[in-house]
Amino acid sequence: MELRMREGYQGTGPGKVTPDGCAVELYARLSVGSEPDIIAAAVPAGAHILELGCGVGRVTHPLLERGFTVTAVDESPEMLERVHGARTICSPIEQLETGETFDAVILASFLVHAGDPEVRRGLLRTCARHVAEDGCVLIQREGGDYHVNLPRERSDTWVPPAEGGARVDPVAFTVRILSAEPVGDGVNAVRAEYVFPDATWTQTFRSRPLTSEQFEEALGEAGLRVDRYLTEDGTWARAVPDKRL
Repeated sequence: MELRMREGYQGTGPGKVTPDGCAVELYARLSVGSEPDIIAAAVPAGAHILELGCGVGRVTHPLLERGFTVTAVDESPEMLERVHGARTICSPIEQLETGETFDAVILASFLVHAGDPEVRRGLLRTCARHVAEDGCVLIQREGGDYHVNLPRERSDTWVPPAEGGARVDPVAFTVRILSAEPVGDGVNAVRAEYVFPDATWTQTFRSRPLTSEQFEEALGEAGLRVDRYLTEDGTWARAVPDKRL
């Protein structure tokens, strides 16, 4: 079934674009950052991880290499085609019902900042019902300056696929956050651009900035509480079931 683009979300550029504006080919080119190291340091060795919104497996594959068992969830079948070595489930996160619990649940990619508060509640309820009683939920948040001092850009590199065993040099590309324009009710329309030598992609999406207090209140609504923040800038948080409830 063809998924419809979400209101306020848009993507341009070569290849399939998912309902939240993510281009599959673009995400297949993006490298993973420190996420696997942060996750590995916060969960038990060999843990069974539920990764929500796995995309093409940028984080999935490094976690598998570190010895974790991963169940990878995404609503895009085209994204999941790029995931190898993990059990995969094609489903919107809010509708996921596996009937299982996991040592750790991962909600990365700033998904907790969904513009629609009902979507955010659905995401966090999925986390809460799939985490084991003694497990944890790891959530990636936007930095405090994500919506300000724009436009800004950074450079990165991509290694094109080799043909016939040939050596391939990395190719430089530029990531720009162009704007974050208010659209009402505390939500911004964020526009990003990815410029490669051979192609350009853009993505527009809705994002709701959350203070730490608002973030923790949202967790509380889902029956979760912050155990600790995993990074100095607070962009990664470890939450656990709130046994006081």
